[in-house]
Amino acid sequence: MFGLGVPELLIIFAIIVVIFGAKKLPEIGSGLGKAIQNFKKAGESESDSTKRVEKNGEAGQSEGKKV
Repeated sequence: MFGLGVPELLIIFAIIVVIFGAKKLPEIGSGLGKAIQNFKKAGESESDSTKRVEKNGEAGQSEGKKV
């Protein structure tokens, strides 16, 4: 994981707690979770639309060869 061990992650977490405060952490975590979820959905819809375009392109090419 990018060469980060447990001590490094604990130090980063401690710095985040000091900067944002303990009350803000659940809001930050929720926002990050929603952002990751939306990112995954966008990636899935992008791959689905790419597959549709490829299928339509192949169908159009095969029809062109028949004529």
